[in-house]
Amino acid sequence: MPAESRDVEMVIAPPSGWGSIDFKELWVYRELFGFMVWRDVSVRYKQSVLGILWALLTPLITMAIFTIIFGRLAKIPTDGIPYPIFCYAGLLPWLFFSQSLQKATLSMVAERNLLTKIYFPRLIVPMAATLAPLVDLLIASSVLFAMMFYYQIAPTPHSLYLLPLCVLWAWVTAVGVGTWLSALNVYFRDVGQLIPFVIQVWLYGSPVVYPASLVPPDFQWLYALNPMAGVIEGFRWALFAHGDPPGSLVLLSVCVSAVLFVTGGLFFKRMERSFADVV
Repeated sequence: MPAESRDVEMVIAPPSGWGSIDFKELWVYRELFGFMVWRDVSVRYKQSVLGILWALLTPLITMAIFTIIFGRLAKIPTDGIPYPIFCYAGLLPWLFFSQSLQKATLSMVAERNLLTKIYFPRLIVPMAATLAPLVDLLIASSVLFAMMFYYQIAPTPHSLYLLPLCVLWAWVTAVGVGTWLSALNVYFRDVGQLIPFVIQVWLYGSPVVYPASLVPPDFQWLYALNPMAGVIEGFRWALFAHGDPPGSLVLLSVCVSAVLFVTGGLFFKRMERSFADVV
């Protein structure tokens, strides 16, 4: 039989053992990644009555409630920053993280039809799901700068470059935790039901409604094991540069985020071999 007439069959088999994250393969499928991000964004706003107002109402209403309860009634100190803007600056990275985490956790089950039909790097699914809330963050940020103008608080030019780094840090944390939970949610659907409760508890364990300075010094290192503590404190300091930079808090939180990102990716790769069979 002539060589040119022979059929070629390609077999795609799952790797055995603990596979590594193939970033080269993720880059090859970058167009699919971009399409999934764009699809999530367009679906969110296409048939919404209020449209982008949802991105403004969520942090504004939450900020108003927290200001009444924690600012007026509990009178929590804010290191000299007006409580509404203090709270809003903490809510922005937190809402981005919490929405990204929730979408990433549910993403694999939501894409079950796609997972069972074609091959592509499965890691694209939770990673793409974490980027759609970035649009809400950008829209809601306009209110933050309007509030700074109202309270006559000028941003600190020499530290503003840290803002996108803090957003990137929040995204890395969301991907790290999201890959863990999205893989587990394929096998245990209770994980998806548990996420709203986890996010609610995590909110009060992060310095959104209070400054991290209220935590006793002896427990600061333990508090820093929460990566969002460093993200939120770093985000606020990048805006206001009030007091000393949160050095040790940020350093330990960055290390925790890096560990979550790497181990989450490895765990996801280990579990993905049977996603199509279980999902």
